[in-house]
Amino acid sequence: MGVSGCGKSTVGRLLAERTSAAFLDADDFHPPANVAKMRAGTPLTDEDRAGWLRRLRDEIETALRAGTSLVLACSALRETYRRTLARPGEDVRFVHLVGTFESLHARIAERKDHYMPPALLRSQFATLETPPYAVEIAADERLDASVARIVQRLRADEGRIRP
Repeated sequence: MGVSGCGKSTVGRLLAERTSAAFLDADDFHPPANVAKMRAGTPLTDEDRAGWLRRLRDEIETALRAGTSLVLACSALRETYRRTLARPGEDVRFVHLVGTFESLHARIAERKDHYMPPALLRSQFATLETPPYAVEIAADERLDASVARIVQRLRADEGRIRP
């Protein structure tokens, strides 16, 4: 989880590969209207996100019922969003990739294949509610080191929503 440009998709894919888990990118689940809003530089509202979050929750529930591992790259910026995705006591963990506005803005400005414009980053930082329970990883850490630390901390049972 984290704001745009923090490396969710890249780290998530590597983590899924390292742990033999399935990988899903929440960006792939946005309805066309959400993508159009973001592409136009308009921040999404909670109403815009509601159906998207329910679809993601369905994917998580499917994996939980099947007993399969899933890595989901998702912004999950607010606590209410995270509580839609996961319930206390479930085997769902959160990893928060953290970076500075300046470093992430520079990353986003370099991207050519994504609908999220750099202008929306400030609104994401304003929306972000940092979860005290999440495994926190620096977005500028080397990828292999990040993934190794994530695996280690998840094995130590960190990152769960607490009641």
